[in-house]
Amino acid sequence: MKRLALLPFIIFPLVAPFSVTAQQGAQSTQTASAHSYSRPKWTEEDKKTVLVKAQRGDKGSQFWLGAAYEQGWLGKSNFQEALRWYRKAAAQGDPDAQNSLGQMYEDGEGVRQNYALAAKWYRKAAEHVPDLGGAGQGRNNLGLLYLNGLGVPKDYVQAYVWFRLAENDADLSYAKSRMNAAQILEAERMAAEWVIRHPGP
Repeated sequence: MKRLALLPFIIFPLVAPFSVTAQQGAQSTQTASAHSYSRPKWTEEDKKTVLVKAQRGDKGSQFWLGAAYEQGWLGKSNFQEALRWYRKAAAQGDPDAQNSLGQMYEDGEGVRQNYALAAKWYRKAAEHVPDLGGAGQGRNNLGLLYLNGLGVPKDYVQAYVWFRLAENDADLSYAKSRMNAAQILEAERMAAEWVIRHPGP
């Protein structure tokens, strides 16, 4: 759950129909600067609204339901339910759900920790264009796995490529500081080729 701590700040504009969530979003944003974090709670009505859409196959609702179960917005965290709904949304190609599944495998939340499966899900999220959040997070998370050799071979060139695509300057600078000029040139070439192969809409 540690990397989803910022998720509520992204969620609130997207779930404005949920009155309580939207109100708490404004409150959470205001208090964030004071380093206090209040966990949003969904009402029963919020849950019912999202659940109906999720059961009808709406991948966005499936993702948000997974996030609600993982983050404890419905009470206590329920990783098994979170996995269930993330998997449904991920199977339909939702990059946020794919990234969240990767995080659960990386952190061992509700599943046995498995960096190779984390890399698989991060890569699926990373391949999405345009980047509406989950793709960029997947790219950066995949870069971190390459940087540390977790579930994938330790490879600064690959880490650099994914950080470049995620537009994460801090991680990109760190990877670059570990590379020689030829490796940087190769990584830049690979990132440029990836962009050509994955044109935006």
